Amino acid sequence: MSRPTRILSISLLVFAALAARADDPKPIAIGTPMPHFDLPGVDGKTYTPASFADAKILCLIFTCNHCPTAQRYEKRLKQLTADYAPKGVAVVAINPNNATAVRLDEMAYTDLGDSFEEMKVRAEHKGFNFPYLDDGPTQAVSRAFGPIATPHVFIFDAERKLRFQGRIDDAELPQYIKHNDTRDALDALLAGKSPAVETTRVFGCSVKWLDKTDYNKVWAAQVAAEPVTVAMADAPTLTALRDNKDSGKIRLINVWATWCGPCVTEFPELVDTNLRFRGRDFELVTVAAEYPNMEAKVLKFLQERHASMRNVMFASTDKYALMEALDPEWGGALPHTIVVDEKGEILLRKSGPLDFLELRRLIVPALDKITPWGGLDGN
Repeated sequence: MSRPTRILSISLLVFAALAARADDPKPIAIGTPMPHFDLPGVDGKTYTPASFADAKILCLIFTCNHCPTAQRYEKRLKQLTADYAPKGVAVVAINPNNATAVRLDEMAYTDLGDSFEEMKVRAEHKGFNFPYLDDGPTQAVSRAFGPIATPHVFIFDAERKLRFQGRIDDAELPQYIKHNDTRDALDALLAGKSPAVETTRVFGCSVKWLDKTDYNKVWAAQVAAEPVTVAMADAPTLTALRDNKDSGKIRLINVWATWCGPCVTEFPELVDTNLRFRGRDFELVTVAAEYPNMEAKVLKFLQERHASMRNVMFASTDKYALMEALDPEWGGALPHTIVVDEKGEILLRKSGPLDFLELRRLIVPALDKITPWGGLDGN
């Protein structure tokens, strides 16, 4: 395909995606009967409106794993459930996002994406006390309700007619809350009154409708076209990488080799880790523990995996001197990984394959300490 044809193809793809955005569903109107749903929960059960037949009020909240705004509300949703369940209110969370529509660089503030399996992990890790349902594969239920962003609340009365739709409250950080809109609506309905405010705007990550994958294809093509290089690193260079004096970033250094099976197996996840976090104060550096005459093979390996992070390789045949320069506490097993914070402190030192979930749970809070999301840690 010629360059003009390729550009035209990408332009048409983007145009089609933009057209699809205009067709995104809108929130249902106040007074609308509740649409039907039949969705799997992370607890292994299937839920329908009949599952909550005994509830005086049904509070459905469209939320997800990856959105930092949604994460800010997780503790409040648990408290909302604890406070209102004794009063006859059923709180139910629904993930509207199609997991494949969430780009890697949209997950820079999270340890988990929005797949059903990751929802299960999130619910257990955070101790959710409410049903967490998945609508991501088809999004049919979400399209019937019309959530705009995560989180987005829809409250239905005893007759299952919509009485409130909008935000949980007016601030992601609790210290700035002035209006508890969802609680106010619930209190009014429980008292037999109409909510004083029936609709509000919402704020958070947009719902990731399936057609957004068109954007992601364009992004993936751009990533695949990024230049991939490898440079020789002598002992002083490796020591400077470990000391991390001037980058101002969390630096992940992974030592690997083309002949190391575990290194090769986990390398794609390293590439994904770079794409996920590189927009924040983060740098991933790979170090190929090969002899200098292996440069062509190393570069070919990196290019085939679109490894556009910073890549270096041993610049000497004296591997032990280079090992000492990089990490004096490294015994020599591959792969070997260290994570260094912006002050030069070692946050992780591990020889052997990585647990990437645990790695992300280390990186995200470390990044938040450098540049906290929202300015303050209000969770």
